[in-house]
Amino acid sequence: MWKRDEAVKPTSGQPATPAAAASTQPANSPAAVQPEARRIERDIVNIGKSVVIKGELNGSEDLTIEGHVEGRIELKDHVLTIGPNGKIKAQVFAKAVIVLGEVNGNVTASEKVDIRDGGSVDGDIISPRVAIAEGAHFRGSVDMQRKGAQPGQQKAASSQPEKPQAATPATSTAQAAAH
Repeated sequence: MWKRDEAVKPTSGQPATPAAAASTQPANSPAAVQPEARRIERDIVNIGKSVVIKGELNGSEDLTIEGHVEGRIELKDHVLTIGPNGKIKAQVFAKAVIVLGEVNGNVTASEKVDIRDGGSVDGDIISPRVAIAEGAHFRGSVDMQRKGAQPGQQKAASSQPEKPQAATPATSTAQAAAH
């Protein structure tokens, strides 16, 4: 029995070193991936909860706001996230807006506005896609314009009788495909 224990101890001790080396190698592999992930995170700017900005805020990268912003926010081709501590009193223009905090002002997004649980928007929303989660607060109007369509173009298109007729075969095709 003593010999077995001694045999087991050196045996378990010896593979432990290669196992440690083996565990170090996979740990190095994710470590190599982490700098890439950090590079991606560097493209996202954070405004901390103690920061107060008054005026115009423009940018060409994704932005997360945890602080207070008053004025105008413009991120035409990027995502704006208002964190749970964020308080915005501004006109907002972005590709996509995710609201977890409070927004007082109109929100215009070229792709989507997403008001999550606990988020609040007091103002009008203009976006082709709008999502309002259960538990979110919204007071205002929603204009879900299609991409590339101007308000005048939508009215002109709806007054032409040929447009609905052209849409009818597409609807029939979709119904046929569904059956």
